[in-house]
Amino acid sequence: MRILILFLPTLSTIIGYALAYVVSSSFFGVTVFRQAIYVDFTLVLGISYLFFFLSRRCWAFIALQWLFIAILYVGNAAKLSFFGGPMVPDDVYALRSLILILDGWRYYLVIGSLVSLIGFLVFNFHFRSRVAWMVLIVTILLSAGLKFYPEAVVADLDKRFGNSVWNQRENYLRRGAALYSLQETARFFRDSEQAPDRKTALAASEALLGKTTPASTPAPPPRNVHFILLESFWDPLGLKAIDFDRDPLDPRFREMWKATGNSAIMSPVFGGYTANAEFESLCGFPVVYDDVKFERRMSNDAPCLPDILKGYGYDSVASHPNVASFWNRINAYRRIGFDTYWSINDFNLDDMNLGFLSDSSLYRQVIDKLDNRNDPDKPVLSYIITYFGHWAGGKLYPMNQSRPQVVRCEEGCETPEIESYANAMYYKSKELMDFVEDLRVRDPDGIIVAFGDHLPFLGGGYRGFVEAETLTGTRDQFTPEMFLTYVTTPLIVIDGRRGPLDMGTIPLYQLPGKIVKLLGINERTILEYSGTMEDGAVRPLWGMHFVVDEQDVVHVCKGGENSPECLVSTTWLDSFLTVGIDIFQGKQHVLSPSAGVSSTGQIVLEGTKSDSTHGLTE
Repeated sequence: MRILILFLPTLSTIIGYALAYVVSSSFFGVTVFRQAIYVDFTLVLGISYLFFFLSRRCWAFIALQWLFIAILYVGNAAKLSFFGGPMVPDDVYALRSLILILDGWRYYLVIGSLVSLIGFLVFNFHFRSRVAWMVLIVTILLSAGLKFYPEAVVADLDKRFGNSVWNQRENYLRRGAALYSLQETARFFRDSEQAPDRKTALAASEALLGKTTPASTPAPPPRNVHFILLESFWDPLGLKAIDFDRDPLDPRFREMWKATGNSAIMSPVFGGYTANAEFESLCGFPVVYDDVKFERRMSNDAPCLPDILKGYGYDSVASHPNVASFWNRINAYRRIGFDTYWSINDFNLDDMNLGFLSDSSLYRQVIDKLDNRNDPDKPVLSYIITYFGHWAGGKLYPMNQSRPQVVRCEEGCETPEIESYANAMYYKSKELMDFVEDLRVRDPDGIIVAFGDHLPFLGGGYRGFVEAETLTGTRDQFTPEMFLTYVTTPLIVIDGRRGPLDMGTIPLYQLPGKIVKLLGINERTILEYSGTMEDGAVRPLWGMHFVVDEQDVVHVCKGGENSPECLVSTTWLDSFLTVGIDIFQGKQHVLSPSAGVSSTGQIVLEGTKSDSTHGLTE
């Protein structure tokens, strides 16, 4: 009987692995290559036997094992389908934010899975078994080896199984979930960013800016800056093969955008991770990893745009009708210089689209709050992050009864998100233009900036974009022009009475430096680093970057690329990132005493109501 029980993990692994494989393939279109199954299955089997020898009860072991397999395989397949990349160790840092915004069955599913996993590990442990304790010790030693000797593990696994820095989907399919997780966890420990020493940081800074410091000139009288990040805002007419019965964007927006030369930004993210777009738009440095900058790679106070403007007498206010602590915004906003942060508890939720406050209500309430400041005549940086227009799972892009459907597809639109998204953009553009027109009357000299944070989610595997013949189903099949489409969203900059400006198509991290220049601020700031690349615009993405040259030709630079464009841009980007690590995570060697670190106090969190969640991700 004992011998038969020893075969239980093998049988349960076969069943659990097969079920997970079928679910991943059938429901998410993620199918691990067959040649990867042998090693991957063997690894899962080995882990299963570790669980087995730690367990007191067979039923509890099977529950633990299948839960582990489901999280590993179905979880990875879901993320691949939604965001194009598998789960990585950095996702642990985003887990708290995920839990904050879930509700209903999704909340209980995630919490139940985590609690069950921990519960089975703890309460099913065989405390009186010597074998269990020996296995536990072996497991701890193996984990310690992964933590303290990752270089050797990564070198061996990369040699045996390969690694493509820019194509993580391919890595996952060639390895399988267990092997991929092991290999990338070792890489996570190996590649933990080390802050540069003083010599390295200053050399990188000099390579970008040179040794000379420009003479500062007095800044002109301050003007208000109204900075609007538009959730998932993009032009639906970019879906080339889809015919709508009307233009989804408000004609006033279309006209104004045309006046800017159809200016655009290149975002660091697709379909989510709004906080990374925020970081670039406020701090002027690129995000290059598949994680949230605010969560882990931003440990210092830093002189970003809010802090710079505070030095010129500005109030700095951030407004976002979401849970205050989502994406670690409370700490992040304080570190970059915001005085005040108005979150969901500070707004009257009077015009909701499912869990999202409408843009029109948000704009109106922000203006009311700004008018009621202690000193309403003080210049202000008003940074608004909209929430309406975000995908909401089975509810697609929800709108309430006051926003009926006005845009319909004449052809195509098999993907349900397409028509729903087009209607959301109609209302977002309309409410934006109502707000902009009001601002230009109220504050004719103010600077108005509005841009989309990322492209929308239109189904797993870029389904809506594939249907519209705009993108292919996986990044490894993108043409250079598709990479540009993948990250490009509209930008409008209105320079007071001068009106809309033609800003071209720029990486988002260059935007705050350009705003400072429009304000006539000539003091050297950290925002100058972003404008030091003279041979085209560089857009880094996870594991790669591309360059848009002066003729608007896109050059894609992946690992091992040796073209002249890639050599120049890679060298520049290495120096730029080194300076960024020093400022946001290191000893801040590159900051002169005059630049300094923000000395502002704690962010004002107004309102006393407890945070509430609305079951939606950002």
